Amino acid sequence: MDILGFKLTPVTWKLVLSLMSVFVIYVLTTLVCRLINRRVEDIKKKYNARKTAYYVAFFMALLVLLFIWIKDLGKLTVILSVLGAGLVVALQELILCVAGWFVIIFTKPFDTGDRVEINGVKGDVIDVKFLQTSLLEIGSWVEEDQSTGRVVHIPNSAALRHPVHNYTRDFEFIWNEIKIVVTFESDWRKAKEIILNHAQEEADRIKKEVDRLIRRMSAHYLIYYEKLTPIVYVKIIGSGVELSLRYLTEAKNRRSTTDEISKKILDDFRREPKINFAYDTFRIVK
Repeated sequence: MDILGFKLTPVTWKLVLSLMSVFVIYVLTTLVCRLINRRVEDIKKKYNARKTAYYVAFFMALLVLLFIWIKDLGKLTVILSVLGAGLVVALQELILCVAGWFVIIFTKPFDTGDRVEINGVKGDVIDVKFLQTSLLEIGSWVEEDQSTGRVVHIPNSAALRHPVHNYTRDFEFIWNEIKIVVTFESDWRKAKEIILNHAQEEADRIKKEVDRLIRRMSAHYLIYYEKLTPIVYVKIIGSGVELSLRYLTEAKNRRSTTDEISKKILDDFRREPKINFAYDTFRIVK
């Protein structure tokens, strides 16, 4: 084939046509993404629209390249048969990552914005690509599920090889515990009452949303809760009476609710002369 006086072989022409097609698709995708950034205000919708544009562009490019290089289905079958066995062995991890991406996209074990734990790494999902998922890490050296500021990239194959713990999908609440120890001489019943009263305030605040989510979950899962109200468990330990508060709270507000309830309990305990905190003590005998 002659182009501007240059003779091109069929293979060279297909290569040139492939590069031109990919370049055109890339330019169009870039323009679409810029338009999305200007027109869409909501951050979540903007992110999803951009990802959709990238996925459409990828599959369009793949189809165009197949149309250029493969003339009929028979040749495609032969090529795939020859290359298949070698690719499976050589690119096993890559194939698993792509398979994991399909699982994540179509079965939705998690989505951007969800708080998850995968293979011991906890964080908020900020991006899902073909080969890896990016998390804004929480925990590690920081307590109470607070952000560390690090971005962790996890291969999508982890979604196939390890359990995926989702803190926020379907039910955005988790059970949290606060342990308080008072002395044996303290009025532990009064202390228990104070703790429950403040925990009940939190329960009342989220009750409608919790009930709504429970009803929604029951339509998809064999799941039910008999007791959603706060409870305080009493336990005798070496240094005193341990009062363990167990209550529901938003997964992403665990530390803030712990802080708020703890401050209220401290204020009320200060006004009660018969309630004293217990702590480990040491006695030296000569």
